[in-house]
Amino acid sequence: MSDIKDISINDSGTIKQIDQQTRERRLEYMQEALKMADEAYEASEVPVGCVFVQNDRIVGQGRNETNITKNGSRHAELVAIDRMLASGSNFHLDDFKTTDLYVTVEPCIMCASALRQVGIRSVFYGCANDRFGGCESVLHVSSDQGLDGLPYYSEGGYCRDEAVLMLRRFYVRENTTAPLPRKKANRVLKTEDLDIRRSNK
Repeated sequence: MSDIKDISINDSGTIKQIDQQTRERRLEYMQEALKMADEAYEASEVPVGCVFVQNDRIVGQGRNETNITKNGSRHAELVAIDRMLASGSNFHLDDFKTTDLYVTVEPCIMCASALRQVGIRSVFYGCANDRFGGCESVLHVSSDQGLDGLPYYSEGGYCRDEAVLMLRRFYVRENTTAPLPRKKANRVLKTEDLDIRRSNK
């Protein structure tokens, strides 16, 4: 019992003891996810990256590709899943049951649901997603017993500060792919297409 160095608490409050070797291995995988996030940052994408691990081997990786594809659903997790299941791949849908995801930011509700549908075993993430988080920050898609698909274990906090810093670096710089904002001063309130009736009483 002396090799127990740390505890982890999942989104449902379950306390789980982990040994130092397991924690170090999880941090190593999160470092690989951070490398993918850095690739996204360099490509002017929101810096989120992930790796999928099965039997202590990385079997898939992805990063955000929403800007380059002009498709808002091309989040790191979905990009990786698509590549893993592409024709010619040796990875099959059933393999997700024995696969863990390491991702720099808590999966959004859409991605958390997709992970549930494919049957992921567990998700380890860096920082919380306070606006769209699907593992605990906004909704509990990962653990809600009333949803379709199997619930999965999720736990945050791995390399949290590095993930937050990468996001802050991205949002501080100018987004060259964002549309130019339009000034509102010259806009006209359009009412012709509305059925507005005024009373002259």
